[in-house]
Amino acid sequence: MKVGIIGCGYVFDKYMPTWGNHPELVIAGVSDIDPKRVDAVTRHYGLKAYTDNAALLADPEIDIVANFTPIRTHYEVSKAALEAGKHVYSEKPLVTRMDQARELIDLAESRGLRVSCAPSNVLGATSQTMWKAMLDGAIGRARMVYAEFDADPCYMLGEVSTCQPEPGCSFPYLDENSTRSVTGAFFPFVKEFEMGCTYEHVAYHLSWMCAMFGPVKTVTAFSKVVMPDKTDAPLDPADTPDFSVAVMDFHSGVAGRVTCSINGANDLRMRIIGDRGILTTETYGDYKCPVYLDLFSKLSVKTKHLKVVRNSPMLQWVFGVAPRELPLVPAQANGSRRAGRVSWWDVRGRLAQIKQAELNRQDKCVGIGDLAAAISSGRPHYPSHDFTLHMTELTLAIQAAGTRSQTHVLETTFHPVELPEWTRQAARNYREYLKPLWRTRLTERALDALKG
Repeated sequence: MKVGIIGCGYVFDKYMPTWGNHPELVIAGVSDIDPKRVDAVTRHYGLKAYTDNAALLADPEIDIVANFTPIRTHYEVSKAALEAGKHVYSEKPLVTRMDQARELIDLAESRGLRVSCAPSNVLGATSQTMWKAMLDGAIGRARMVYAEFDADPCYMLGEVSTCQPEPGCSFPYLDENSTRSVTGAFFPFVKEFEMGCTYEHVAYHLSWMCAMFGPVKTVTAFSKVVMPDKTDAPLDPADTPDFSVAVMDFHSGVAGRVTCSINGANDLRMRIIGDRGILTTETYGDYKCPVYLDLFSKLSVKTKHLKVVRNSPMLQWVFGVAPRELPLVPAQANGSRRAGRVSWWDVRGRLAQIKQAELNRQDKCVGIGDLAAAISSGRPHYPSHDFTLHMTELTLAIQAAGTRSQTHVLETTFHPVELPEWTRQAARNYREYLKPLWRTRLTERALDALKG
């Protein structure tokens, strides 16, 4: 299926490393308002360039338009693509207003088209493993779910390497040369600050939380600017929250909490807490990040109160109370072939590829691949239109909460998402991990004998 890509900035290069994992996705060509960016990506990846967006949209061979433009232009670009008769895959968030979101979905459905939206990390092996283990009852009944997106303090990457600005001053402007992609696109620090970490990041967690636990009934959120001095560059608007926390009451009965910030310690954990144990993984950003099961027992409750046990993985192993790593669900797309063509003598290009592979073992193209497969087969795609509207409403409510801890009753909803059939068939029954280890049973018997 042929895909036309609009937007050749920093995000574009995040999709390219694993595009080769999806041979069914053929890039027809690219366009961007910046001719230099079009030239850079077409030369690096060997792609066709369209003169402008209109030329790309006029190509009858293009089935899907991937919208990788900045958030502010998501609505106009996606609307133009739908009006041109193209299916749309958009970067997150879909739009910044609910009326625009509904308009796009209504427009798509009136024309028999589909709209899909990032992120797609719920389709990765890590999220699929947590989902399957939770459904198998490996932690008993799920009660709570926690998610963190405390990003690194990127404001420290400015040209002046000071730990703290002078009183009354701000951290220095993040020069566009401080962070660049493999094709030379600079990371848009100012635009990220203007949109805020909630718009930029919260969907990475909301997507898997809603997929696993269903629609949200109410969300009580708090958002605030905690780093007004994060840059000395002018921001428009200047009061976009750079911290948010939201507590969600799911219709399924589960309670959830998600936190976003830009000055944390790179805490990106995902945790599902049941009445028999906890499923945890260190990051959403590695689609093959290990998943750990930490079971509750009388022994674990007692021993983990002891400092010596908490601080010693070896003692936890001896007592049989250490978290157990679960085998991951086999990924749909294997390999990590690079789409970019880098000459063997291009040391900088090779190092950039190595860095990209080390920092992000995620297949961002999975969502586009799922959309294409759904169009071809006629099956529903992930995320559905209703799911996307729900995600958009949640994101906007958290961003707009302010400091008065507003409770928002969700107007949108969606039919619960089913665990993909390929996961059901390929994964083992994780309920077997509920059985205590022999070391745990032996230790508990010894302690009981001592009591007697």
